[in-house]
Amino acid sequence: MVKHIVLWNLTDPAHKDENAAQMKEKLEGLVGVVPGLVSSQVGRGFAGFDVALVSELADRDALAVYQDHPAHMEVKKFVDSVISERVSCDFDF
Repeated sequence: MVKHIVLWNLTDPAHKDENAAQMKEKLEGLVGVVPGLVSSQVGRGFAGFDVALVSELADRDALAVYQDHPAHMEVKKFVDSVISERVSCDFDF
């Protein structure tokens, strides 16, 4: 199993809650769509970063499929349009 963690800061202060909610809906909605994506949780940060994603994938191959999957690429377009900063970490567990 692979844990995929991503942290973002959002750009528009007036729409942070709305954009975070849309990110949550879109990212969590990929479970059952992207093969090998076992779970996905998105939360609104209260310290450090604005939004956090914690996903579990079947293995490293599933992570590679997730990264390039058309549904994920569509979500990524929205996410990239509302963020100012992104950091990530992937690890086996």
